Amino acid sequence: MESLLILLGIAFNLSLPLLTAWILDLWLGDPSWLPHPVVGFGKMISFMEHRFNKGGGKIVKGMVISVLLVGVVYILSDLLLRWAASFSLGVLLSFQILAIFYCLAGTMLVKEVRMVFEVVDRSLEEGRKQVARIVGRDTSSLSAQEVRTAALETLAENLSDGVIAPLFWYMVLGVPGMLAYKMINTLDSMIGYRNERYREFGHFAARMDDVANYIPARLTALLMIVSRHSDFLRLLTFVGKYGKQHASPNSGYPEAALAGILNCRFGGPHFYFGEEVWKPYIGENDRLLTTMDMQLAVRINRRAEIIMLIIVVLTATVMSLLV
Repeated sequence: MESLLILLGIAFNLSLPLLTAWILDLWLGDPSWLPHPVVGFGKMISFMEHRFNKGGGKIVKGMVISVLLVGVVYILSDLLLRWAASFSLGVLLSFQILAIFYCLAGTMLVKEVRMVFEVVDRSLEEGRKQVARIVGRDTSSLSAQEVRTAALETLAENLSDGVIAPLFWYMVLGVPGMLAYKMINTLDSMIGYRNERYREFGHFAARMDDVANYIPARLTALLMIVSRHSDFLRLLTFVGKYGKQHASPNSGYPEAALAGILNCRFGGPHFYFGEEVWKPYIGENDRLLTTMDMQLAVRINRRAEIIMLIIVVLTATVMSLLV
């Protein structure tokens, strides 16, 4: 009985900040009135990029800047945690909850995707403008089907980048690891492009993001398949076939999982900064996507999040007992 109480106490202490932050994300999403550290990350990256992305040695400069920024975020967050702990448990928990809340980005994307499906049925132009809020590609010439496809592709990718990967790195390296991952992800989203401006300077940032997301992306696909509660072997085979065909070493896996679940087709030509980028097709059924598909995708996302939360709490509890 005493051992069980100890186990329950450890689980409670580990799960309290995590579950509180997750509930806050469900409730608030990403409110515009609340200052967000990722905005600060973006300003740091922009400052460095404008000053060092010129002249020779861009690859080395980009590598040094990327490692420096990620290291600064990890060390500063670790120091802040120690500082908070020196005051009281309440201050420490408050900092942990706030940091985890900032790192989770599931609810806002779900809201945006729902809005895309709502407005594109009313007006194609409104749908293009709405989906442009959540994708990096040029949306000005997308068809209604392409607008819906872009929204669902982004929903699948964001489940990995915005929820599962941060939780994975929280499980491995705690809050500092979670925040460091957000800096890696922000670096990739800002300078990890293969165009003329960023090809050299952002090369290391893009590869660093690939490494950081390697396990989480595949874990995300597996969680999505488990969340479906059926067709496990078919979906696993589908992801094995199409996940590796994506131009990205990671994005194809959650996209393939969702395409398999919805029995639809993702991929095809996209335009970034005026340049056409062809992404291999994921799936073969080029059917029309509907609001029901979006609703199913959202349910799968939420189930995968909950399973991952349980995994993180159980893993952290077991590791604490072993240590």
